[in-house]
Amino acid sequence: MTPNERRVALAQIAAEVSTCTACRLHEGRTRAVPGEGDSDTEVVFVGEGPGFNEDREGRPFIGRAGGLLERMLGSIGWQREDVFIANVVKCRPPDNRDPEQDEIDACAPFLRRQLEVLDPAVVVTLGRFSMAAFRPGARIGAVHGTTAPVDPASGAADALTFSMYHPAYALRSPAVERESYEDMAKVPVVLLRSRERRAVAGAAAPMITMTTTPAAAALAAPAPVAAPVIASMSAADQAADDASQLTLF
Repeated sequence: MTPNERRVALAQIAAEVSTCTACRLHEGRTRAVPGEGDSDTEVVFVGEGPGFNEDREGRPFIGRAGGLLERMLGSIGWQREDVFIANVVKCRPPDNRDPEQDEIDACAPFLRRQLEVLDPAVVVTLGRFSMAAFRPGARIGAVHGTTAPVDPASGAADALTFSMYHPAYALRSPAVERESYEDMAKVPVVLLRSRERRAVAGAAAPMITMTTTPAAAALAAPAPVAAPVIASMSAADQAADDASQLTLF
């Protein structure tokens, strides 16, 4: 799929989201929130659902939680425009209550189609509802900051998922906020590992438009084409372990 074809496909999904009446959430929405970002990115962030500000503007993560997400992205040298940001439900639950399972199920085809179009290398989940869509049965307190392969049925054909706390939860706890920055610092390393994994599977690594700190950028740079991937994985894993200890903020 060409870059223009991806943009057109994402715009079509967004148009469908804006008029969706598949669940009760449409009854109270001001605007649906399909998601936004770089259609050529390798990294997709998936949250829970829109809040008050997002419902008014039709954009994801633009309130206080969004401000923290942007600061965390900045700590690794990225901007929100470098990634794609979406939610498991596209309309605001009343009074910001938790989304119910039938609402998540109704929205799931939209997220699946977005992932099919984007074909990300990494899906970063923000919060327990997003995590549950990719790692059923896991507890966020146990798995935040860790990775797992993504089920291709999710729409992401060949990706790793990386779990983080929701920024809104991090805002309520300095300790969780600190852990969230530490988790975000690992994302470039997860991207490197996913690229290697995709290369082993025969997938061509796409061009990345993101930049990060010099140390993390060196780790996230694609390996030379002539380098044998299998032979270099041990060294790459060691470098990744070292990089995970870097303070990027």
